[in-house]
Amino acid sequence: MSYHFTVTLTCPFDEALEKATAALKAKGLGVLTTINVQNAMKEKLGEDINPYMILGACSPSHAFKAIQAEDKIGVMLPCNVLVQQKDDGKIEISIVDPVASMSAIHNDALGEVALEVQSLLKGVARDLEASA
Repeated sequence: MSYHFTVTLTCPFDEALEKATAALKAKGLGVLTTINVQNAMKEKLGEDINPYMILGACSPSHAFKAIQAEDKIGVMLPCNVLVQQKDDGKIEISIVDPVASMSAIHNDALGEVALEVQSLLKGVARDLEASA
């Protein structure tokens, strides 16, 4: 089982970032955090990498259900969406598979929530693919 879904786009990085954010919003997910890993690597290590941004996506209603089912689930939230520019200039958007990431937790109620979120995130991937 793969731990992510990946879509490749051929647009500029900033446009791909906007598309990812819009696709998440269309499925009821907001972006709680944005981590610019490219800037962090440059500032902390002096290393240059291609644009690499991690979006922390969340569906509040699903997060609430997950917390009700498993009170320590916060260590695995929010759902990460990686937007990265590859060496060939193409943009890859990789979305965590919540079923895979939560499979270590043996909790049926949480598993049901993970399946619901997986469906939303697969929809995001399909929408991004259609926009490619």
